[in-house]
Parts: sequence; structure tokens; C-alpha cells
Amino acid sequence: MDHRIHQLQQHHTVQYPTVKKENVKKAPTVDFKDILSEQQNLKISKHAQERMDERNIQLNEKQWNAITEKMGEARGKGVTDSLVVTDNAALLVSTKNNTVVTVMNREEATSRIFTNINGTILINE
Repeated sequence: MDHRIHQLQQHHTVQYPTVKKENVKKAPTVDFKDILSEQQNLKISKHAQERMDERNIQLNEKQWNAITEKMGEARGKGVTDSLVVTDNAALLVSTKNNTVVTVMNREEATSRIFTNINGTILINE
């Protein structure tokens, strides 16, 4: 038998290396509504709640809604810590954390100096 024929009969199959596909992890889906809700929910610190209870300070739903809305506007303007003044109370708030830090009644706030704030919000409700 001719060796050229023999070589043709012994063809080799080429095996390509297997390529591993990387597991692409999908980021958890986050609903925009949930993010918006989280940003809009005004939190009250334990300290602020205690002060409200001690001083018998009550704010109605309309006032809370106005405070929340104005805090969002202030945050949009770069305000991080603000004094919120209503008809019957003064609140120190962190717009960055969307949290009421402390609360006092208006009479108590009249003769005070407020430091470490970079904005003031007046609410007439």
C-alpha cells in the first residue's frame, strides 16, 4: 500500500478547547416606585419622637406632607441639614437622610441659635 494513501486514511480530528461561559449575574430588579417611596418616607429619629412626646408637639398629616415635600425640594437644591419652622414647632432635619433629628415647640425655638444647618424651610399650615 502506498504511504500517501495510508496518510489520507489516518486523518486526525482537531479538538477545540472548550470555552467556559462566564456566569453573568443579573442585578436584582429594583422598582422605581420602591426607590421613590423610600426617598419620600420621612423618618423620625427616636430622639425626635421622644421630644415630641415630652413637649406634646403634634403635627397633622397636611403638615407632615408639606414638610416631606419641602425637604425633597431642599435636597434638590443641595441642602443637607435644615431648620423647618411651622406654626407650632421647629424641627431640625437631615434632608440627606430624610430624617427628623429633633423637635421643639416654637416658644422654645424663639431664643435659640441654630448651627450646622445650610437651609431653612418655613411651613405655614
